[in-house]
Amino acid sequence: MNNRGLKTTIILFLILVVPAVGYLLLRTGTNHFKPLPIFGERYEEAGDTVYHTVGDFAFINQYGDTVSSNSLKGNIKIVNFFFTDCKTICPKMSYQLERVQKKTQTVDNIVILSHTVNPESDSVPVLMKYAEMHGAMKNKWHFLTGDKKELYRIAREGYLVNALQGDGGPNDFIHTEMFVLIDQNQRIRGFYDGTSAGAVDTLIDELKVLLKEEIAGPKKKNK
Repeated sequence: MNNRGLKTTIILFLILVVPAVGYLLLRTGTNHFKPLPIFGERYEEAGDTVYHTVGDFAFINQYGDTVSSNSLKGNIKIVNFFFTDCKTICPKMSYQLERVQKKTQTVDNIVILSHTVNPESDSVPVLMKYAEMHGAMKNKWHFLTGDKKELYRIAREGYLVNALQGDGGPNDFIHTEMFVLIDQNQRIRGFYDGTSAGAVDTLIDELKVLLKEEIAGPKKKNK
């Protein structure tokens, strides 16, 4: 084989074989990845570690359907908070979530939850128009509205995205760029700057780690 033929063979090997091997290492065998951290309070109970979990919720999506912790049981979730009239960070976040959706569109147990922080204006029809603008897939990317106090409670107490106190009243407002990664047991596994392509690349990579961990790892008690 001449040098040109050898170079062509090496290039084809790198393009075709190496990615496949990497995928198999990710999906099968022993998990060699460093486990993702678990965020929030924790305590010991009967020799087990009990972790903070998001807790129960029920909101309405862009189709007018109820989306709840029960209906999404067993799913990995990418969560953010936005409002449709936002002209600063929200368009950037929505673009990055388009990327996440594209990367996860064939994985059934990964969903995206975008909660409005302005439910007075973001009605179901408004959310549907916004969802269509960003190519949201049904049952993959939910744009959620509901009672403002409950939306703000879950943001602060469940997803831990805002340390500032508030009551969800007329003058209360949450505006955060953070994406939150939630595992199949409702535990927080990561926070990412949703306006940063690099941070979202990390999120996409860590989704793969979490999928592997959920297959191979032991389960811990939840709070």
